[in-house]
Amino acid sequence: MTNLASKIDKDYHNQNPVLLVVLNGAFIFAADLVRRMEIPLQLDFLRISSYAGTSSTGKMEEHFLWRIDLKNQHVLIIEDIVDTGHTLHHLLDKIKAKEPASVDVVCLLQKPAAYAYPTPLKYVGLAIPNEFVVGYGLDYEGLGRDLDSIYTLKPA
Repeated sequence: MTNLASKIDKDYHNQNPVLLVVLNGAFIFAADLVRRMEIPLQLDFLRISSYAGTSSTGKMEEHFLWRIDLKNQHVLIIEDIVDTGHTLHHLLDKIKAKEPASVDVVCLLQKPAAYAYPTPLKYVGLAIPNEFVVGYGLDYEGLGRDLDSIYTLKPA
């Protein structure tokens, strides 16, 4: 976490980025990350989902999006986990349409084996196997977000 915060501080020095936190899963990660960052920043939140149970529905549900004007801003999307990347790339298209100066992704976890896009993610906390995980903000049907560590959910 400290390494990610330091790298972002260095890369965004004097740029005052807008951090868009993807709810609900990224809230704990985002809170811990911004407390370690030293640069001035703005925070906003959005909620978009494509999961039911342990698998993606393929349908994007936008519950609410950011309020800050992103034009000419340096934007960092804060995600809990990126697996296929479908939701993230849907979101990237929406953000790029707002004409930001730049847009990058900060994710706690990435599943490289499941990631379906050629574009690498700039800031990744940890690469994990293609397994369903819970804890530290990540859930299974609303449960497990409160766990203080990340656990693999074993199939029943």
